[in-house]
Amino acid sequence: MKTLDFIRLDANASNQVVNALQQLLADYHVFYANLRGLHWNIQGKKFFALHQKFEELYDEVADQIDEIAERILTLGGVPAHNLSAYLKVAKLKESDYVAGSEQAVKLVLDNLAYLIAAERTVIEVAEKANDEGTTAIMSDYIRDQEKLVWMYTAWLS
Repeated sequence: MKTLDFIRLDANASNQVVNALQQLLADYHVFYANLRGLHWNIQGKKFFALHQKFEELYDEVADQIDEIAERILTLGGVPAHNLSAYLKVAKLKESDYVAGSEQAVKLVLDNLAYLIAAERTVIEVAEKANDEGTTAIMSDYIRDQEKLVWMYTAWLS
């Protein structure tokens, strides 16, 4: 028995959604690693606030990674799980050493801008597949990330 038989999604269309989610999964792993680096290396007068905020973010991203992988499984795919596989396909770039608060927040904003665009692409593919489940997940991510963009932009102002 296959999950797709019960949720009534077309296998070929779902496979395209799986491919889009695999790309997003790889990018999310890079974002996670970038956030860990920011958390560990942040310095300066804003250390305590940003150290804590970056930890909150990477914890949230870890949950999202799990949700993306589980959605891939729901749609009949097998999520990639190797860092080497992620780095081969990720479009989001690993960050260099960043310790300054403004540079760190700008990096988070750049990463979020990329992810929001990537999630909109996943929505386009999911809508063609009549996959409301994936669309809803991506919409929730975008809503929350747009709020983060607003907050971090206000912080930089």
